[in-house]
Amino acid sequence: MKNKYLERLYNGVIKENPTLVLMLGMCPTLAVSTRAANGIGMGLSTTAVLILSNLVISLLRKVIPDQVRLPAYIVIVASLVTVTELLMEAYVPAVFAALGIYIPLIVVNCIILGRAEAYANKNTPGLAVMDGLGMGVGFTVALTLAGLVREVLGNGTAFGAQVFPEGWEPIAVFVQPPGAFLVIALFIAILNAANIKTRQRKLVEGGCDGCCAGCTEQCDGKEADA
Repeated sequence: MKNKYLERLYNGVIKENPTLVLMLGMCPTLAVSTRAANGIGMGLSTTAVLILSNLVISLLRKVIPDQVRLPAYIVIVASLVTVTELLMEAYVPAVFAALGIYIPLIVVNCIILGRAEAYANKNTPGLAVMDGLGMGVGFTVALTLAGLVREVLGNGTAFGAQVFPEGWEPIAVFVQPPGAFLVIALFIAILNAANIKTRQRKLVEGGCDGCCAGCTEQCDGKEADA
């Protein structure tokens, strides 16, 4: 894909989806995706923090000393999460109550710190913002779809509306953590069946043994060719 900005968006949603490909942010995925609405709420709040943190870190990438890089990232992210939490408490109290402790835990979400370290501090603000948007949208889509499937099968509802007759017996396991693993595994199987070439899959098919320390140049070359 020639357009770098659209490529960041596509990668975040499909090729490097943080939940379905990189397997990051599993804690909120398992905990809050019992309902589709919860997945949207967590996904959008994380997206907002991702975009803003990537932007700020990219703007300050030449100012922040390497020795205090990670502590500086955490301060920036914590400040943005605090603002997000207060805004949600004020304007969407129902979503705030449903997500609970998982909103403050966005501070240590490995997706946000990972993108700050791997991408935002090495690229321009525009690309960093699109990377945050792509990762956030991918995270939101994964959480919402997982929440929708779990809600339908576990409660017989979709976004709170009844979709099955009252006599239908819900499958309780889907509103418990094991149900999240089953649904995520199903989505990954669909990606594999669709033959979508993710970055990780290309490396494995190319003979990568997972030891990046010994083959960094080789992997970088393959990425450039792709």
